[in-house]
Amino acid sequence: MDSDDESFDEHDSGNVSSGDDDFAMDVDINQPARSQQEEDYPFEVLTTEEIVQHMVDCIKDVNTVVEIPATTTRILLNHFKWDKEKLMERFYDGDQEKLFKDAHVINPFRKPSTVSKPKIKKSGTEDCEICYSSFPPSMMTGLECGHRFCTQCWQEYLTTKIVEEGLGQSIACAAHGCDILVDDVTVMRLVQDSRVKLKYQHLITNSFVECNRLLRWCTSADCNYAIKVQYVDPRPVTCKCNHMFCFECGENWHDPVQCRLLRKWIKKCDDDSETSNWIAANTKECPKCNVTIEKDGGCNHMVCKNQNCKYDFCWVCLGSWEPHGSSWYNCNRYDEDEARAARDAQEKFRSSLARYLHYYNRYMNHMQSLKFEHKLYASVKAKMEEMQQHNMSWIEVQFLKKAVDILCQCRQTLMCTYVFAYYLRKNNQSMIFEDNQKDLETATEKLSEYLERDITSENLADIKQKVQDKYR
Repeated sequence: MDSDDESFDEHDSGNVSSGDDDFAMDVDINQPARSQQEEDYPFEVLTTEEIVQHMVDCIKDVNTVVEIPATTTRILLNHFKWDKEKLMERFYDGDQEKLFKDAHVINPFRKPSTVSKPKIKKSGTEDCEICYSSFPPSMMTGLECGHRFCTQCWQEYLTTKIVEEGLGQSIACAAHGCDILVDDVTVMRLVQDSRVKLKYQHLITNSFVECNRLLRWCTSADCNYAIKVQYVDPRPVTCKCNHMFCFECGENWHDPVQCRLLRKWIKKCDDDSETSNWIAANTKECPKCNVTIEKDGGCNHMVCKNQNCKYDFCWVCLGSWEPHGSSWYNCNRYDEDEARAARDAQEKFRSSLARYLHYYNRYMNHMQSLKFEHKLYASVKAKMEEMQQHNMSWIEVQFLKKAVDILCQCRQTLMCTYVFAYYLRKNNQSMIFEDNQKDLETATEKLSEYLERDITSENLADIKQKVQDKYR
């Protein structure tokens, strides 16, 4: 759904803990189908080798215009998150000295005048300021900033940064207070351990993908492919491992809910789902500030612990404690306006919590069902092999695999419809949406039921017809 099709108001969304969720969203039932929008979103799946080549090509593209060392170009591009146009703009239109300073590299067009010459003693050696040992100049090395240390100290320093701290693009000079970055050529020249070199290359590649807004790693576990697009948009992309996800946010494809609403929902579930049931059963809210309170003693005289509130009230009727006097156990103020307002506020909160749990439970139910449906592939594969032994061709039994694919897509979509419905304003269009949701629920459960049946030669034709009718 486009952002232009939304509107916000002070409608109760059923939120429990975060006040910024208190809005509702309109649904546009006339918006184009997502499948129509997917076709014109080009993307490319890259291997690790292709990612490295793409990084090299980006550096070459800049160097054809800006004649600076390739190592400096890589650091500058990383500083601008591999946005070549932005780098070019700053390079030619801005303060170049500030540009290089902000990127933590030495200006290649003007060497710093403050660089000190190597301090060679009469014995022809230099002192390493890390280990305080003397070495011949051939065993000392440094960066453009002029700080020189022995190769052994450099090796240990770089190995620690790479292996223990996981740094790649952001390793600074070993000198105290110097923020000049160590270029990749220097790292590969000084580090001798092949395993450390390999990890450094992986860190550089990973940083390139994560910094580049037009690249994203496939979010499937143990997949090493990356997706490259021409522009960022909340559209589905499918990796070579067959995993489909949203390029903009990286979550599993979540049509019809928007990325920002899905992020709010996931955060809300992380914050609320574990405690919501316990809160509903064991706590009440302060009638004045709505802070959640647990009763841990027998006395019904409650004092809110909120430092800005300190309200005295009765646990039983939620009315002010002051008029209770010595007859607190009678709670004879039940019909007073103040107590009634407190109970109304309490009821509103509980209703809000119940609404959230309604959508959360159904969301989690489909998530759990989706996990089971993935296991269904194994049993379906066995059924397909068995059916091929009953004089059916490989083509004829493919309807079962397609049915499981459709079933998983339906479960994923149904999960997201409950997130979408949670933030939806209640009106005539939302009722149409809920009717469509109900139809999809019914068809999905029927399809799941058919696929879990035992297939025999007697009921094969009937089940095939019913399964194909459901996923068309």
